[in-house]
Amino acid sequence: MSVHVQFETPEDLANKIYEMIDLNKNGRVKKGSNEVTKAAERGTAQFIILAEDVNPPELLAHIPLICEEKDIPYGYVPSQEFLAKGIGMPKDTTAASIAVMEITKGAQEKFHEVVEEIKGLKNN
Repeated sequence: MSVHVQFETPEDLANKIYEMIDLNKNGRVKKGSNEVTKAAERGTAQFIILAEDVNPPELLAHIPLICEEKDIPYGYVPSQEFLAKGIGMPKDTTAASIAVMEITKGAQEKFHEVVEEIKGLKNN
């Protein structure tokens, strides 16, 4: 497991996170380590998504720690390329290693489902 990955994400949970991204097309998204760090530290982030395949992984090692401190839910997806596509970045970019989402009404149900499943993983 990579240095920034705090828990294993089963494939079905990663798929639910991708579904939540799709349902949240009109929500605001912050991208990149600097923007996400600021949103987390300010406590304005509703959900943080980290790509497991970021290189170097040390770039994101501090994010889960801030999330735990500020009680911000976070989860992982296996691919920064899929994350980039999901949040509307150009198809050929792999710059989306991390994103913060403002959850819209259309994604609330999936958001709560994902958060509960993540809590279960972290408690095991």
